[in-house]
Amino acid sequence: MELLHVEGVSFSYDQYTVIKNLSFKVHEGDYVWVIGENGTGKSTLIKGLLNLRKPSSGQIIFNETLKQSEVGYLPQQTVIQKEFPASVWEIILSGCLNQCGWIPLYKKSDKERAVKWMKELGIYELRDCCYRELSGGQQQRVLLARALCATKKLLILDEPVANLDPKATQDFYRLMHRINQENKIAIVMVSHDIENKIEHATQVVHLKKGEF
Repeated sequence: MELLHVEGVSFSYDQYTVIKNLSFKVHEGDYVWVIGENGTGKSTLIKGLLNLRKPSSGQIIFNETLKQSEVGYLPQQTVIQKEFPASVWEIILSGCLNQCGWIPLYKKSDKERAVKWMKELGIYELRDCCYRELSGGQQQRVLLARALCATKKLLILDEPVANLDPKATQDFYRLMHRINQENKIAIVMVSHDIENKIEHATQVVHLKKGEF
């Protein structure tokens, strides 16, 4: 099933085109890598996929069965985020907020979903820990669990291994492959890591000088 269709999309700032005539599709269970050097429009594309920026031409079409609020998103971490004074449990459970409607009350199923992802990502024992006391790799897994609580179909990741050491990076890639295979969640991973072996990708979108 097709979840997302990027059709002839261009993005421009003033007179400068950062992405030109880009097209690709994301189907259920796909593992799509969007790679490119800095300045090739990766962050702009993410804003478009999240409906935060309209393309100057073309269109981004979501399947009618996939609501915008059901897209999981793992952003780049900032220094402020790393020092966030909340428990692991609070952060992960907040990923269910989009499903709560106008009244932010968590259901039993929300809590069960949070527990499921904590266990799958190997961080259940950290549930009562303060987020800012965790290692970089542990923090990334907490944020990933939060993003997974928000979706059952499509997960978008923005430079997820930035600032991780080589071992944590490879562990993260293996983890994403397992999640993709076992849960059939489509993944769109945006990265500048163009030299890494992308052995599990079903599709590679290479952004270069504003073109696909």
